[in-house]
Amino acid sequence: MRLLWNLSLLLLFLSVAKGQVTLPDGGTSSWKPLPLSEIKTALSTLSGEALAKVIYRGLGRQGLEKGKVRLEGTTAIWVADVSGPVRVTGKGDRLLGEMIPVHGNLHVLLKDLENYQLLDWKIEADTRTVAQGQLKVEDFPYTEDSFEHPGVPKGRLETFVWKDSVSYPGTQRTVTVYLPHHYDGSRPACLMVYQDGTRHADRSAQGGLRVPVVFDNLIHQGKIPVTIGVFVDPGSRVVNGPVKKAFNRSLEYDSLGDHYVRFLMTEIVPEATKRYGLNLRNDPSSRAIAGGSSGGICAFTAAWERPDYFGKVLCWVGTFVDIRGGNAYPSLVRKTERKPIRVYLLDGVNDLDNQYGNWPLANREMEASLKFMNYDYRMDWTQCFHGSKGMSATLPAALTWLWRDVR
Repeated sequence: MRLLWNLSLLLLFLSVAKGQVTLPDGGTSSWKPLPLSEIKTALSTLSGEALAKVIYRGLGRQGLEKGKVRLEGTTAIWVADVSGPVRVTGKGDRLLGEMIPVHGNLHVLLKDLENYQLLDWKIEADTRTVAQGQLKVEDFPYTEDSFEHPGVPKGRLETFVWKDSVSYPGTQRTVTVYLPHHYDGSRPACLMVYQDGTRHADRSAQGGLRVPVVFDNLIHQGKIPVTIGVFVDPGSRVVNGPVKKAFNRSLEYDSLGDHYVRFLMTEIVPEATKRYGLNLRNDPSSRAIAGGSSGGICAFTAAWERPDYFGKVLCWVGTFVDIRGGNAYPSLVRKTERKPIRVYLLDGVNDLDNQYGNWPLANREMEASLKFMNYDYRMDWTQCFHGSKGMSATLPAALTWLWRDVR
């Protein structure tokens, strides 16, 4: 195996030298960086110009005089094309490692890091700071149900842009609809609506939820019912050309009340039903709504306001803090007659703490209130930061729990 690896690296070097491989120049769209595992092996098997060629395949040539860093999983590589000696330091000038000379002024340091940390770093040449920044080390390996497998049929994704909103006039948004392979319209299907939809409908997003892939696998295994996914982006301004930044996200997602859920009920779901001839179940136990961060509190609000429509909630790193009054929910849950909804929550001990509130504390208060009121709920605690990485690793188990009594 080692001989084959050395041969493959030699062929890579020769192909680069002959011009058969386009070296990254910052604008070459076809370039794909080498995995850090391959660069790590090259560091122990090659040297000089041959090793430099491999490093260029991993980080490109441009900007190296200013220093570069790349993180993959819990492995980081720092590269700088500056005269030495060169080192990488952390907070308080703690030495992370001396960068080794490769070829010319090219220096490199590859280091395995402790997971779940914010790492401040600096590249220093003599007494000069070449580059500095912060790495968020947060590696959650996917389970097998987040990968495509031979023999598992893929659902179809359809997309439309909704510009005719009455609830949010002057906005447009992309809506993606997942149609399971097992769905033919002869029997009504379940429904699951995701906020921040486009990112979650991406089948190959690294660190993302990959919801269509998970749906394919779990439906094929019979772990969840045949479910149509509707992935809704937050509103952006109506413009000619590409959709601009979703300026309306906080208003739609963080606000309390039934305005957004009525928008889904009267505009988005009917439009998707009309376009694709959907045959959906009518009972709320067959409808779920999901989202993370502000999209998470949005999902909870939708089911809280209309439990007759959405009976299931999937919420991760939920923003139950004082942005638009969401910090009231723990008290409201305790003081309001229990509603017929099932709630899945996930948060991490490394989640946000800022002027709006402390996310882990707010989610612990939600957990305590749901427990006090004897809700059908599940709370999973991880070491995740704010974002979807913690949920991405847990999604198959969360969906299996959420849909456990529906087939």
